[in-house]
Amino acid sequence: MTSPKHAHVLILGSGPAGYTAAVYAARANLKPVLVTGLAQGGQLMTTTDVDNWPADFAGVQGPELMQRFQQHAERFDTEMVFDQIAKVDLSRRPFTLTGDAGAVYTCDALIIATGASAKYLGLPSEEAFMGRGVSGCATCDGFFYRDQDVVVVGGGNTAVEEALYLSNICRTVTVIHRRDKFRAEPILVDKMMAKVQNGNMRLKLFCELQEVLGDDSGVTGVRLANKQTGATEELAVTGAFIAIGHHPNTAIFEGQLDMENGYIKTRSGLNGLATMTSVPGVFAAGDVQDHVYRQAITSAGTGCMAALDAQRWLENAGQ
Repeated sequence: MTSPKHAHVLILGSGPAGYTAAVYAARANLKPVLVTGLAQGGQLMTTTDVDNWPADFAGVQGPELMQRFQQHAERFDTEMVFDQIAKVDLSRRPFTLTGDAGAVYTCDALIIATGASAKYLGLPSEEAFMGRGVSGCATCDGFFYRDQDVVVVGGGNTAVEEALYLSNICRTVTVIHRRDKFRAEPILVDKMMAKVQNGNMRLKLFCELQEVLGDDSGVTGVRLANKQTGATEELAVTGAFIAIGHHPNTAIFEGQLDMENGYIKTRSGLNGLATMTSVPGVFAAGDVQDHVYRQAITSAGTGCMAALDAQRWLENAGQ
């Protein structure tokens, strides 16, 4: 039997949080090992133009940005392991993790940066136009639809917040909801209804997105189905934002770390070790612990924090 691979610091995830944690951990001589996961590069790998990454004033393609992240981590000799973790034991140190193919890893400190995934409807046409008019993030992609007509699908906080955001950018925003009652907070619904009264936003209630329409140029429209009458109609739009929520990639940690709605709880606060979880020596960064901001820059920031926290913890308490 092969001996487990041991790392002083093991990082799970290869998005902005994971790669940034690797850069800082490596520069602190912690010799990090980064397990990429199956979706190497994270959500930015499905994003084309990134116009809000600081210092990239001309914009950058998502995959190019993630390649630079990886090269930066490798420059400081981060060891990359292409595996997906399927099982973890955080009950004792060193922590033990098992990959899909049975490889075993142990570590003195663990940084979880496995990200979150946008929920989608599962339509073939939705997948076909992903990144070409279909998006799961208005704050990421809304800029590209300035003065255009778009739809937002959903009825919760995510949908209403994204619709309100887009209403300041787009010519019209049509919210598609399968009911007539919104799950979003009342104050958000009130703001949305004010926009509806002003004519900037429209509602299509008791409707479901049946198909995304388009051609080689991208999305050109959507087909809706009315749940009450069965009638269908088509709307001419260039963007379809699916806003039915996100799910953090934290299932393997259930029962071992304190969570809220699937998101890992961290200490936060002003006393240091802000990214530490309920298990000493285990830290979380990026979208696994953030359901509010969900931006590449905030994920990278918490990745930096997690590496610094791990370094401090190992020096003071974890040896």
